[in-house]
Amino acid sequence: MRGAVESGMARRISASLFRHLMNLWPPYRGAGIRVRRIASDWTAVRVELRAGLFNRNYLGTHFGGSLFAMTDPFHVLMLLHVLGDDYLVWDLSSAIEYLKPGRGTVGADIRLEAGDVAAIRRDAAAGGRVVREFGVEIRDGEGELVATIRKQLYVRLKKRARPAAAAA
Repeated sequence: MRGAVESGMARRISASLFRHLMNLWPPYRGAGIRVRRIASDWTAVRVELRAGLFNRNYLGTHFGGSLFAMTDPFHVLMLLHVLGDDYLVWDLSSAIEYLKPGRGTVGADIRLEAGDVAAIRRDAAAGGRVVREFGVEIRDGEGELVATIRKQLYVRLKKRARPAAAAA
């Protein structure tokens, strides 16, 4: 299958193909959200939101929901690909703080640091749940901070990969 890579037993979509599909996805397309780049190793994503006639609020600035939506799925998706098929990854909670009105094109760089991934693997090795918080900054075209987002994720080895399951 072109664009997919093998990861254990499950097929995973390539970062490049996934980027193209996300840009066609109606909620993103309609909101003016564009995924500009996904690193081939899934450790970095660049996403932008441009202002348009149909995605502004009454005051002419970006809808807060669109600002949140532009970053929402990426930490989970990135961790799923980086950690592999032995891990469960879920959103636990999210919060957004609006710092100034978003006008024009705004963007966010979402990253997974190698140290964070290593710590998650280490902490999950015993089979328990791991909760990690990640942050994202949304900036305008001048580089000014528009909003910050905090995401709390749940990570755990799947039952079949937990130490007790391996021993049984």
